[in-house]
Amino acid sequence: MKITASLLAAAGLLATATALPSTSPTKKFSLDQVRNPKYVPGNRNGPLELARIYVKYGQNISENHHDAINRVRSYKSLIRTPMTDDDDHEAGNPDADSATTYPQGGDAEWIITASIGNPPQVFHMDIDTGSSDLWVFSTLLPKEEINGQRIYNPNISSTAAEMKGYTWDCEYGDGSHSSGVVFQDTVDIGGVTVKGQAVELASIVSAQFTKDSNLDGLVGLGFGKLNSIQPTTQKTFFETAVAGGWVDGGYFTADLKHNTSGKYNFGWIDDQAYTGNITYVPVDNTDGYWMWTSPGWSVGPIPKTGLNKTAIRGITDTGTTLLLLPDVVVETFYARIKSSQWSDEFEGYVFDCGTKGIPDFTFAVDAAHFITVPAEYLDYAENGDGTCFGAIQSSAGLGFAIFGDIAIKSAFVVFDEAGVRLGWAPKKLGPP
Repeated sequence: MKITASLLAAAGLLATATALPSTSPTKKFSLDQVRNPKYVPGNRNGPLELARIYVKYGQNISENHHDAINRVRSYKSLIRTPMTDDDDHEAGNPDADSATTYPQGGDAEWIITASIGNPPQVFHMDIDTGSSDLWVFSTLLPKEEINGQRIYNPNISSTAAEMKGYTWDCEYGDGSHSSGVVFQDTVDIGGVTVKGQAVELASIVSAQFTKDSNLDGLVGLGFGKLNSIQPTTQKTFFETAVAGGWVDGGYFTADLKHNTSGKYNFGWIDDQAYTGNITYVPVDNTDGYWMWTSPGWSVGPIPKTGLNKTAIRGITDTGTTLLLLPDVVVETFYARIKSSQWSDEFEGYVFDCGTKGIPDFTFAVDAAHFITVPAEYLDYAENGDGTCFGAIQSSAGLGFAIFGDIAIKSAFVVFDEAGVRLGWAPKKLGPP
């Protein structure tokens, strides 16, 4: 199991989570995102974001790639804006059915406020459909591995119970890892309270996590078989909530948006959030991922002859920002941008900032239904030297493509665990 070594830089949006009324004992709830006036723009780092993806899925990061990350930092004098207790106060009390989301600049990460234990201890957690662990910084960590993160202390929670003999250990492609022990405790997200949830306490974290003072842990929403706990894997928060009757249905939806408000819904589908119909495709969850196959694609307008019929097999991952695709797709896309080139300096495809005529990218859900990623989403970040890092990059070496947030925020997406399927629908896209 590989999980994100996130290096969040700045808060871009805030969110509140609202538990919706229900006549049944089960619940449905939403996480709403609204703009954060404290967000400081200009903090995106393309090579860093690409490195995070490679590390998450077990691919080694070259020395030149590390240098590329530092080049962008030095060019741009990257500014970080840490979250403070004032941010918590401004967002509201999480005990009052609210949670807080802080995505990285460029819609890179969606962070919720979750509480663990009794009395509740509040944490900023990353929602990630590309993993299945719920883990948190804890009092078991040595002081040198803590850098401003909120720390879970099981000794002050009356509902905490150690799962003796259970451990977790997540290995990274660069040789580092995070690991620890497992407790059961009460977890509240968006007003939905789950008792006896497996909570993984970090006793060791890699340097990537230590450097990111904005992230206290992770809430994985992949399938439970991807969970890393030994000797027996444990249910995700969502699976526990469904099994316990706390959430209607076995599905949740993502309606992420570009630089404006968006929403996660759990246990209900907002029919006003999309246009046309939802097209469902089967998911191969053999490895615990939301894996599916797109039957075709197009760069720019769909030609009269139809989409390119080369299939794209990939996962849908809210914990990944970029859109990583096979080389044939990537090369076709950048061939349409005159100033584009592969950059050894930045370890990815770049083009001159301000370039006109960047094409849209369209991928098929089935033979008759398509999702178009608009051109304005595909200029990910300025590198600081007059070039921009593209949001489409190569998936070579990973073994599959990744439909990250660049694709997800271009559509309305249903993650249906009960039906083992994904639903995609077009939607009205707001201004960039």
